[in-house]
Amino acid sequence: MRLIDLFCGCGGMSLGFQNAGFDIVAAYDNWLPAIDIYSHNFSHPVYNKDLSDESVIDEIGNLEPDIIIGGPPCQDFSIAGGRDFEGKRANLTLTFGNIISRIHPQWFVMENVYNIEKSPVLEKVLTIFKEAGYGITKRVWDASYMGVPQMRKRYFVIGKLGTKDNFLMDDLLKGLSQKPTTVRDYLGNKLGTEFYYMHPRSYKRRAVFSIDEPSSTIRGVNRPMPLTYQAHSADKTNDFSKVKSLSTKERSLIQTFPESFVLCGSKSAIEQAIGNAVPVKMAEYIAKTIIKYTEEHDNT
Repeated sequence: MRLIDLFCGCGGMSLGFQNAGFDIVAAYDNWLPAIDIYSHNFSHPVYNKDLSDESVIDEIGNLEPDIIIGGPPCQDFSIAGGRDFEGKRANLTLTFGNIISRIHPQWFVMENVYNIEKSPVLEKVLTIFKEAGYGITKRVWDASYMGVPQMRKRYFVIGKLGTKDNFLMDDLLKGLSQKPTTVRDYLGNKLGTEFYYMHPRSYKRRAVFSIDEPSSTIRGVNRPMPLTYQAHSADKTNDFSKVKSLSTKERSLIQTFPESFVLCGSKSAIEQAIGNAVPVKMAEYIAKTIIKYTEEHDNT
């Protein structure tokens, strides 16, 4: 299927769908640091465009995509953000919905943070999808059950023209792993440590993790372990001499980007791009489930 990725970031969703066998014809974003990383890792074009610009919609339509995927910027709904449900970035979710309703691809996949469920914007965009004729499968998924060594919850809406709601739910549930994927499961001993530091949102939370559990959510902030760090009761070890701070590259591996994935630009921009990305293996799981469904239903 011909695919277009909107709000593509540095390419987590694109790479997952490409690995599953989709033909990506173009990608779009409006943040130059992410576009720069993307262009170093894919052969198809990536365009620096404001997707709220009406003229861009015609351009996308002319590429005749079978499927459009995308993760509209989610800071307005996130825990870390101010939860501005009517803000400009929240409106980009509606922009995604309007593009889908105008172009009418056979399929679409929209990804966002799980907090979007509390947003009035969600009901608006779901109404747009329904009025455009899509059956939708929607749910919050935990990436650690999709082969990602990370406890990361993301909200997905998957739509297909002319189908009933929840058409893909059974297939998505069927392939989930029985237990969460740990860092050791995925990376073995590649980190060179049993314990590592992940900077918490606040010091009321633990920050020391074991490779025998999924990591916490990779965010766009990466700080080394402070010399003054006070042990938390839930830390996996109190012997901080055994605790390693993760490099930018190691954090990208936990996001399931491959070793070969090129990271370029300033350290802060790379960290932000990695933290914003959909884990590659999570996107690949969704993509393979869509392919399986089309093979079983569309070729009969």
